[in-house]
Amino acid sequence: MKTIRIGSGAGFSGDRIEPAVLLAEKADLNYLVLECLAERTIALAQKRKLANPAVGYDPLLEKRITPLLPHLKKNNVRLISNIGAANPMAAAKKIKEIADNLRLDFKIAAVSGDDVLEFIDINKESLHTLETGKPLSSYDILSANAYIGAEGIVEALHQGADIIITGRVADPSLFLAPMLFEFNWESTDWVKLGRGTIVGHLLECAGQLTGGYFADLRHKKIEDLANLGFPFADVSEDGLATFSKLPKTGGLLNLQTAKEQLLYEVVNPHAYLTP
Repeated sequence: MKTIRIGSGAGFSGDRIEPAVLLAEKADLNYLVLECLAERTIALAQKRKLANPAVGYDPLLEKRITPLLPHLKKNNVRLISNIGAANPMAAAKKIKEIADNLRLDFKIAAVSGDDVLEFIDINKESLHTLETGKPLSSYDILSANAYIGAEGIVEALHQGADIIITGRVADPSLFLAPMLFEFNWESTDWVKLGRGTIVGHLLECAGQLTGGYFADLRHKKIEDLANLGFPFADVSEDGLATFSKLPKTGGLLNLQTAKEQLLYEVVNPHAYLTP
């Protein structure tokens, strides 16, 4: 049965950089995913883009991408990341510039379509916020982004992209995309899509799966948190997966750490929505 290996190299915008480099260098990956985006961070990115249309991507992009590129090229690892934030196209251009400076050749794709601000009628009386019930017109709307699914990433993979940069793609969809591409799953095969989505949720927060959430200095001691290893998964074409981290890295990966991460992500499995 065909198997692919997907690594998680970042779980939030300000995450550590070294674990991703280790994975790209030593984990024999097929794919590396950097999950760098949240609602607060995309709003901040939108503010930067309003001030300068040439930016709006993750501020750590250059620092994060530069040490990765040589290992991605040497080990034939494809990179998927929402590091594009509010400006995936500018992020892709910046990565091309970094690669050119390193004399490395990559085919880079940008996935757009999540920015829906222009479609929001702020003055429409029927539009209210879920949290407060107040009309949208009572707020200054800075950004509006829809969670899009894996389809754009899959298309970029079919077009041969080595590096795929997105904006607000749903976090597990970043990981589901290579499974859809490699295994040719049908879009209505709910069992496999569900399994792949769970794999994505377990991987998406990186070090949180390997003890970051689980750690409690009084009750649940995790060894060598300063050198917390990030996880990777060997996923088979039936959607089942085995999770690991590199030897000699800190942290803990077991059933308890996995359950805690999944509970945080999904909350109620009977009422769960994802694109």
